[in-house]
Amino acid sequence: MSESFFEKVEAKTNINKETIIGLARKLQEGDFKNENTLKEIIREISTLTGKEVSQEKEDKIIEMIINDKVPKDMEKYI
Repeated sequence: MSESFFEKVEAKTNINKETIIGLARKLQEGDFKNENTLKEIIREISTLTGKEVSQEKEDKIIEMIINDKVPKDMEKYI
């Protein structure tokens, strides 16, 4: 990912590049088909960003990830 991607994310979330990379490592090592792992990561991101994620939204996110429906080009959503 480009440096500008990290700069955009940091500007919008106040989360630094090192934290983002740490979360990415956790995601790489995690099991994307394991609902408990996904819940843990979603809640960690929610805490870091100060954004509450409703149970309904959490369920939708998990469903999208498990069913491989996550957009490949995330940069355009930032």
